[in-house]
Amino acid sequence: MKLSYLFFGNTPDEKWQLCKQMGIDYAIAKLAPELTGQPTIDDYDSFARSKAIFGEHGFQLYGLEGDQFDMHRIKLGLPGRQDDIEKYQKMLENMGRLGVPLLCYNFMATGWYRTHHEISERGGAIVSGFNYEASKKEPTSQWGTFSKNQIWDNYEWFIEQVMPVAEANNVKMALHPDDPPISPVNGIARILTSAKAMDRALSFTDSPSHGLTFCQGTFTTMNENVEEMARKHGKNGKIFFVHIRDVRGTPEDFRETFHDNGPTDMFRMIQAYKKVGFEGPLRSDHVPTMAGDDSKNVGYGMKGNLFGVGYIKGLMHGCGIEIS
Repeated sequence: MKLSYLFFGNTPDEKWQLCKQMGIDYAIAKLAPELTGQPTIDDYDSFARSKAIFGEHGFQLYGLEGDQFDMHRIKLGLPGRQDDIEKYQKMLENMGRLGVPLLCYNFMATGWYRTHHEISERGGAIVSGFNYEASKKEPTSQWGTFSKNQIWDNYEWFIEQVMPVAEANNVKMALHPDDPPISPVNGIARILTSAKAMDRALSFTDSPSHGLTFCQGTFTTMNENVEEMARKHGKNGKIFFVHIRDVRGTPEDFRETFHDNGPTDMFRMIQAYKKVGFEGPLRSDHVPTMAGDDSKNVGYGMKGNLFGVGYIKGLMHGCGIEIS
């Protein structure tokens, strides 16, 4: 398995050094222009510059995560989506040319979302949480309201446009479930909110490039049997990327927690990935903000990730897994 870390942008800082000190060699990156100050990565030279920076600092840029440019027109089926899908296709072609084999993507118009960002956790660490009743009091999105049928139609159109390009360029597209897994949020339906919904999404094409980001935390929030899902999709070769975190609660009301402080048997989960032969990248996700870290980018504090990565490495060693 490939222990990885999510980098926002391409500017080396202390986090890069700490990752090397923890033994991480694989980078997953969000290279949106607001983070890099460079053109969107459908521009080959812009993408190549970022990849070179990671290489110069000892990382293999293994994958991309999140929206690399504004995706609202694609996700909501708005005028101009054809222009955007052509950019997306060009990005996939550039991934193939540069040897970046993984794309973790989502189909949430408003991204992963929380109503609360300063919940006290163990020892006063700070975590985020979600309450559905609180979300209902918030305004409808600036784009208006969208039904589940509309979002499903838009997703199917998206898959039809991009999956052949991904397959031709040897790129694995790893679908992330909706977080929170409840619908609607701010008037926009969320469709990827259950194990059954993930099966439906996978049914749209049998391309070997079509698979999952197996986000343990989101599937736990769905109250699904996460280990059973991992065995099923792992045996089918559909787990391309793993996010490891834990939560307490229900889809209507939940909170993040430390990796060792939630309901998930993390050791059994790592064993399950080993048994199904998963050899792809995995990373620590949505960590508590610990003493001394700021919470500007909630869920991604470095001290929380120091804990998370160390905990995951211990589990992997305990399972006899070689960390590549």
